[in-house]
Amino acid sequence: MFKHILIPTDGSALSTMAIQKALQLARDAQAKVTVITVMEPFHIFSMDSTQLADTRSAYAKHAGEAAEHCLEGAKRQAEVLGVPCEAIHVEHAMPYKAIIDTAVAKGCDLIAMASHGRRGAAALILGSETVKVLTHSSIPVLVYR
Repeated sequence: MFKHILIPTDGSALSTMAIQKALQLARDAQAKVTVITVMEPFHIFSMDSTQLADTRSAYAKHAGEAAEHCLEGAKRQAEVLGVPCEAIHVEHAMPYKAIIDTAVAKGCDLIAMASHGRRGAAALILGSETVKVLTHSSIPVLVYR
């Protein structure tokens, strides 16, 4: 069974549900987990409304606080379930690549993440980090919907 599960999160409700399910899987498999959030670097030209309204320092502060809040919640849930948990926050221009690179570097044997289920034009234009992880990862990926 799995020994080390990487759980990416963006703080969304679906992502929070995926954390709960993945932590239950880890408990049952007696595996440890690493929970990761990935912050994209600040861009002057962006479609992300938080980047349009913020300065670089305000964006970094806001994103860091949001990541810490998200990771603290995951660590508390893991503690309640008795699952060893490491939480990390990284900055990377390509979140899917940061997820895969972290899984490899940490020796994870499963990536368990949420799917946002984008469809139609939104999926074609925006893509999905989950789809990119599925496409590029050589490590098994479990997707929660």
